[in-house]
Amino acid sequence: QVQLVESGGGLVQAGGSLRLSCTASGIIFSITNVGWYRQTPGKQRELVAYITSGGSTNYADSVKGRFTISRDNAKNTVYLQMNSLKPEDTAVYYCNVPNPNRWGQGTQVTVSS
Repeated sequence: QVQLVESGGGLVQAGGSLRLSCTASGIIFSITNVGWYRQTPGKQRELVAYITSGGSTNYADSVKGRFTISRDNAKNTVYLQMNSLKPEDTAVYYCNVPNPNRWGQGTQVTVSS
C-alpha cells in the first residue's frame, strides 16, 4: 500500500525558511514523479513544484527563485526547501504521486508578517 508522510511544516516569520519532507513507502520511489501542492481554505489545491523520476523540475511562477524541490531516492524522500517565505505562502502543503494517485496527510505552513 502506497503511503506518503509529510513533515517539516510550522510557524515562521516572513523572510524565513522551512524545509518540508515527503517520505514514501509501498512504491518504487526511484521511478516515481512527485509533486508538492498547497491549499488554503476556500481555494483549489494548486501545484507548487514538481520533480520527475529523472530529476527534472517545474515550479509555480509564484515560488520560482524561492523554493527548491529535490529528491533522495536512497531515502524515498522528496524535499521542498522554501526560502524568503511570504504570508501568502501560508497553506497546508501536500505531496502527491500520480500513479497510483496518492496524497499525504498534509503539513501546515504559516508565515507571519
